Order: sequence, then structure tokens, then C-alpha cells
Amino acid sequence: VQLVESGGGLVQPGGSLRLSCAASGFTFSSYDMSWYRQVPGKERELVAAISSAGGRTTYADSMKARFTISRDNAKNTVYLRMNSLKPEDTAVYYCNAALRLVGYWGQGTQVTVSS
Repeated sequence: VQLVESGGGLVQPGGSLRLSCAASGFTFSSYDMSWYRQVPGKERELVAAISSAGGRTTYADSMKARFTISRDNAKNTVYLRMNSLKPEDTAVYYCNAALRLVGYWGQGTQVTVSS
């Protein structure tokens, strides 16, 4: 099983990024997918989630208007489009796959929002 995040980097405040998470080794289309983020010294927090077929999405309140989660089950990939980025969005962003009691995590990708 592998979840490989990409697309992170350094961006100026107000900028945009699109994160990708490529999955392999399990039946991607059966799993709900989520993005979490974590900063040093704080708990990992949910950013956004999408159901297995993509018909239902959930967002943290502070990100609902700026972030969009999507998935392509044909490509075994989940995306996170982030607009109007703020310095407080700086974190390591992790991809998560979940099906009942089974869960997998990626290694994370760093997003730094700074001028």
C-alpha cells in the first residue's frame, strides 16, 4: 500500500497550490479519502474529506471557502486545490485513506505560505 503526496512547496500569501495523492496497493474506489495537516507541536487536523464515489465532501470550517477536494478513481488519485493561501496554512499536508477500521497514511508534503 502506498499513498504518495506531491504538489507542496513555497507560495506567497494569496497564492494557490494543488496537492495530489497517488494511491496504489488497495482498491482506491472503495475508500473514503481525506487530507489532514499538521504543524509542529499541534495535533493533526482534518482539512477535507471525500466519499469513495466522490459524491459527498466535508471541509473544516476555516477552509471551506478556499479549498476544494476532488478525486479521480480512474487515476487512483485525490486532489486538494488550495486558493487564497494564508501564512497560517503552512503545515505538512497528509493524505489518508479509510474504509471502516482500516486506514492508510501518506508521508506528507510540506506547504509553506510566506512572502
